[in-house]
Formats: sequence, C-alpha cells, structure tokens
Amino acid sequence: MIGLIQRVTEAHVAVSGNIVGQIGKGMVVLLGVEKEDGDTQIEKLTNKLCRYRMFNDDQGKMNLDISQIDGEILVVSQFTLVADTQKGNRPGFSRGATPAHGKAIYSQFIETLKHKGMNVATGEFGADMQVGLVNDGPVTFHFHV
Repeated sequence: MIGLIQRVTEAHVAVSGNIVGQIGKGMVVLLGVEKEDGDTQIEKLTNKLCRYRMFNDDQGKMNLDISQIDGEILVVSQFTLVADTQKGNRPGFSRGATPAHGKAIYSQFIETLKHKGMNVATGEFGADMQVGLVNDGPVTFHFHV
C-alpha cells in the first residue's frame, strides 16, 4: 500500500463536474493499493496517518497530528502510485491490486479511519476524478507499508 500525503488548507474531488468530496484544513491521501495488501497494511497506514505530526504548532514546528488541529482527511484512490516506472517509457501495473480487491481495501481503509475518529471525505473509486487542493507548505510525504 502506498500513500502520498499532502498537508492542505482545503481540497476537493469532482466527478463529471460534481464535487463528491471536500475538506478544509487537513490532509489529502492519494492511496495506491497493491496485490498483497490487507488488514496489516491498512492498520499500519491508518495508524501512521492518525499520529503523524505534520501540522505546525504555535512555534511553526511540525509537532501536531491531525486530531490536534481538528483536521479532515480526503482519501482519493490512485492506482498509478503502484506503477513500475523502472523500465521503458510506459508504466507497468503488475504490482497493482485487481479492481475488486483495490475497491475492497480502499473501502476498508476509509472505514478504519472513521472508526479511529477521523473526519473523512472521499473520491469515487475507479472514476475519472479531478482533484483540487491547496498544498500547505508545500508539505508532502510518501509512505509505503
């Protein structure tokens, strides 16, 4: 499982011109699901996101986690994160989950975040989405669990 995490002041995702998910201050999680991903990877990444100190305190240091700023999370599925780009000029997706497995893991990931008390908005799995965000910092982290 790969997560590309961006600290944002606001973000939204649209499908066919309609906004399907929107947040204020918080983080955008672009989520790539691999073939072997399951409960272990979901638990590791959700725990990391809930505890990751990427928000500034009063002194401007990254000492606060998402709950300490009462932040929101926008989760967007992005299978291209699992692409193999090492060979040739075309990405390979052999590490990626099947659509059925990817959707199940994506849904379980979202439910796990909600169960941990996070305020979560989402994109639409498998849809052609347009994501708009204001990256705060910019601050972006890459996790591979």
